[in-house]
Amino acid sequence: MVINFLQGGAAINVLARQHDIELKVVDAGVDADFGNSIFKNHPKLLDYKVRRGSRDALTEPAMTEDECLAALESGKQVVEDIPGNLLIVGEMGIGNTSAASLLLARLGGLSIEDCIGRGTGLDDAGLQHKAIILTQVLERHSDANSPLLALAALGGLEIAMMAGALVQAASERRILLIDGFIASVALLVAERLAPGVVQYAVFAHHSVEPGHAHLLKLLNAEPLLNMGMRLGEGSGAALAYPLLQSACAIINEMASFSDAGISGKNN
Repeated sequence: MVINFLQGGAAINVLARQHDIELKVVDAGVDADFGNSIFKNHPKLLDYKVRRGSRDALTEPAMTEDECLAALESGKQVVEDIPGNLLIVGEMGIGNTSAASLLLARLGGLSIEDCIGRGTGLDDAGLQHKAIILTQVLERHSDANSPLLALAALGGLEIAMMAGALVQAASERRILLIDGFIASVALLVAERLAPGVVQYAVFAHHSVEPGHAHLLKLLNAEPLLNMGMRLGEGSGAALAYPLLQSACAIINEMASFSDAGISGKNN
C-alpha cells in the first residue's frame, strides 16, 4: 500500500491533488526495507522507522518505552520540518483498529466491547474472537495505565507518531483536522500527554467504527460529516477540508449587516 501512495494511486492522493494539499508518506514502522528500492529517495517518503513493525501486544508490550518516545519525537520532527497552518494525519496499517480500540478502552475507561468494530470486514464470529483476544491483551497489560505506558504497551508505532505530530502542531497553533477512528484515538493520546491539544482540533467525520461514537462523546466533539466512511488514509479529513476553506472565505469576504447598510429588525 505504501507503494500505491508513492505512485499516486490511493484515495488520499486523489483528494490531495484535487484540494492542493501537500502529502507526505511517513514510514513509522513498516515491516519492509525501502533502502534498496526504487523509492529510496522518493521526495514524498519520509523515513522515520523506529523498528520493523510493532510487537504482538498479546505476548509483550507493542513498543518499549524508549521506542514509544522515539516515535513521539519523530512525529514532532515531521511537523517541525513541514510548513503550513493546518495538519491532517492519516494512517495505513494492519490491525490498527485493534490497537486504537485498546487505547480507547484503557484511556477512556470503556469496555472493549464498546470500542471494537469489524475493521476490514469481520463476521460475527471474527468480531467475538477479536473481543476475546483484546480482553486478554488488556488483562496482560493491566498495569499500563498512564498515557505513555498505555501507548507503549497497546498502541502501534503509527498511532504514537501521529500523537507526537498532533502535540507539535498544536504547540505551533496549527489547526488539527482530525480524520476517523484511529486518528481520533491518536488525538486522545496527544490530549492525555499534553492537555489542551484538543482545543486546536476540528473533527472531519463520523466513522462507522462503533468506538468512534464513544470517542467523539468523550472529547465533546461534533464532526462535520457523517457519510459512513471508513477508508482511513486521512481521506475523510481531506474530503472535509474544502468546508474549512469555505468557512474562512465567508468570514473574511462576506459583507456584514453593517457593511451592507442593514440595521434593525425590520430591514
